[in-house]
Amino acid sequence: MIYSKSARASGSASDRRHAIAEFARHHPTDPVDVITADFMSEFNMATAAGRRVDQASAPDAPPAYDLSFLEALDPALEDLAKYGIKIAVNAGVTDTNGLYEAVIQMVQKKGLDLKVAWVSGDEVLPAVSRSLAAGESEFRNIYTGERLADWSFEPIYAQCYLGGLGIAAALAEGADIVLCGRVSDASPVIGAAYWYHGWQRDELDKLANAFVAGHLIECSNYVCGGNFTGFKTLEHGGGWENIGYPIAEISKEGDVIITMQKHASGGAVTVDTCKSQLLYEIQGPWYFNSDVTAVLNGIHFEQRGINRVAVHGVRSGPPPPTTKVGITARGGFQAEAWWFLTGLDIEDKARMLEVQIRRLLAPSSNRFTVLKFDLLGSSQPDARDQNRATVPLRIVVQAPRAEDLAPVRFLKPITDNIMAGYPGATFHLDMRQGFPRPLFEYYVTLLPQQDVQHRVHLPWKPTAHTRVLDLAPPPRTKTYPSRQPSLAITHTEKPVDLAHDFGPTMRGPLGWIVHARSGDKGADSNCGFWVRYRDEYLWLRTLLSEETARVLLGETGRTQSQLEIERFELPGLHAVHFLFRNLLDRGVGVTSTVDVLGKNVAEFLRARHVDLPVRFLNRGKL
Repeated sequence: MIYSKSARASGSASDRRHAIAEFARHHPTDPVDVITADFMSEFNMATAAGRRVDQASAPDAPPAYDLSFLEALDPALEDLAKYGIKIAVNAGVTDTNGLYEAVIQMVQKKGLDLKVAWVSGDEVLPAVSRSLAAGESEFRNIYTGERLADWSFEPIYAQCYLGGLGIAAALAEGADIVLCGRVSDASPVIGAAYWYHGWQRDELDKLANAFVAGHLIECSNYVCGGNFTGFKTLEHGGGWENIGYPIAEISKEGDVIITMQKHASGGAVTVDTCKSQLLYEIQGPWYFNSDVTAVLNGIHFEQRGINRVAVHGVRSGPPPPTTKVGITARGGFQAEAWWFLTGLDIEDKARMLEVQIRRLLAPSSNRFTVLKFDLLGSSQPDARDQNRATVPLRIVVQAPRAEDLAPVRFLKPITDNIMAGYPGATFHLDMRQGFPRPLFEYYVTLLPQQDVQHRVHLPWKPTAHTRVLDLAPPPRTKTYPSRQPSLAITHTEKPVDLAHDFGPTMRGPLGWIVHARSGDKGADSNCGFWVRYRDEYLWLRTLLSEETARVLLGETGRTQSQLEIERFELPGLHAVHFLFRNLLDRGVGVTSTVDVLGKNVAEFLRARHVDLPVRFLNRGKL
């Protein structure tokens, strides 16, 4: 069976920089066909939109594409050319044409014969504005239901998510490097498999499997043991020091194997690391892409050997007629200050500080839209050193204008209070966060795919007519309900008694026996839980009802007045998945919580105490 091999060399602009060059250098002993990489997120899309708009009035503004990609690409170029390895990335952010110009200069400077293509069509503010003015759509926010016309911010940029077929077309036309802006994270893998195997658009099962393969490797190290609740098992197995990068092997028939670099010194690909990544950032059993919908209810994994996991049970549906659009607006400014509290009476000390600071900020507080005081952690009793007895308190403030948060209005009143403060009052001497930084609001809605001009640019072609390819929208689509299927409690043939059916119990953290994984999508956070053994799954899905999820969220959930919970089960993974709507304020760019990416929702919930069956604990804690 012939497999295409797509490597993943980056999961974000914050990833390490060495993997593209490493994959290319090791090609003779660990060959791959296409290196894919992801350098985009909702946060850097929004901030780059600001830079792109600023360039009109400030030509010396920083580039609106991702500079870290150039840093990663440069040492790899000679080996990419030498071994004929293709590369497809979404590093253009909000200026893919600008990135093309930078890359082609690098290629020419090295004297290499590499063809560089770029993909456009993701910039859609004009299309949104036209449709809104014509009354064709209200562009409701998919998280809040708000109409775009009622949004209290002025859009400056809009970017939609493209599928992988533009990448496939560029590769089919001879491109060696394909540069994209906002394609979906999995689209480069879809495009690579589609090109390599010569698939057709109606082969939805194959596309769905490639889509899931792309999702499994899209966050690079995550599927190899990064951000994995079983991380302790890796310390003396694969190791922690240098967790490797993944490869998706996809057959012409759509079969998928997830593996990793043979030369990697750390990490592992197992059924559980694959479950962890699969459950990350999904919204429900329907997983949407511009090219196909993957139906996940029946998905399961099979360990095929060391660092080799097969994917089974993925079904498909037509793609939706719409694609997701992120609209950016300037959202004001934020500043922060940090204090340290040590030893006894932490809550009382925090309360004293808050009373004093609120009084000092009162003359300017009518300018603020957010003012929050948060203790981060707790002091260990009889701590063995002073640091473990110390807790930071974070003060965060937001306002419409930078001058509303000028030091005289925020930072100075806070630091002026030190002599009147709690016992041991100490603030952080690095006050740079106390100066206002810009915020960008991010509004997520849907745009018909037929309104998107998905286009591939092939600058090496001889004529203007051949230098541009237009991609038609999918020929067959399906409109899905706006909400995913949700099941508040599990349905079993006979009632389950948690107190008696599983034997004696003891109180302890859920995470002693339950894995979990969470992430952000706009204002929402998802969280998937799974267990190691089949007989534990009946207990897990009975325990984790929608009501129990609310209890476990505790005050974290109650502070979000618009919180809604959706729940579904994945029996093949022994998993229960929750979508917590509106848990993260308004999203990564403007949330006032420190968990800006929603990744610690899972860690918080795993630390909550429940009644745990002793017979499960006897198998060993995670």
